[in-house]
Amino acid sequence: MKFGTLDFEPAASRNELVSAAVRDIAARNPEILVAPIDPALSDTAAFCEHYGIGMGQSANCVIVEAKRAERVWYAAVVVLATTRADLNGIVRKKLEARKVSFAARDDAIKMTGMEFGGITPIGLPGELSLLIDAHVTQQEYVVIGSGVRQSKLLVKPAVLTQLPNAEVLDLAQ
Repeated sequence: MKFGTLDFEPAASRNELVSAAVRDIAARNPEILVAPIDPALSDTAAFCEHYGIGMGQSANCVIVEAKRAERVWYAAVVVLATTRADLNGIVRKKLEARKVSFAARDDAIKMTGMEFGGITPIGLPGELSLLIDAHVTQQEYVVIGSGVRQSKLLVKPAVLTQLPNAEVLDLAQ
């Protein structure tokens, strides 16, 4: 399937283009498509410009750290590149945390088993809450990370909303 200037194909047939965490899920879901990209262009703005994909069709997955008293836990937040998540309002309240911030890079890599800049909601550890901004679900398709920087996934938002612990909220600031 052509999207922007990229040709996407079933991720199940291109295991070398996805992280180990994504492989098992992709093997069971032919709707998860993948395309190789230049890893130097995996950051959203550069990727969208180079490959002709609108920022509103690209979604980012970030790992956040929540704290309350001595307890620390993590969650994943998915928003369109055109949207800014309200971490210290909506996300903090949803997670019932006193404070929410972006997880440290090394912590995000270690917990997800994915490369930083390629973290995807597909294949996240089961204990993580997955908060998806409602704007993501309004797209026909979204481009997301693949767990590695050398490719991107193309999925219908329903693929994301059916993932374990997924919840759709209006996360926009």
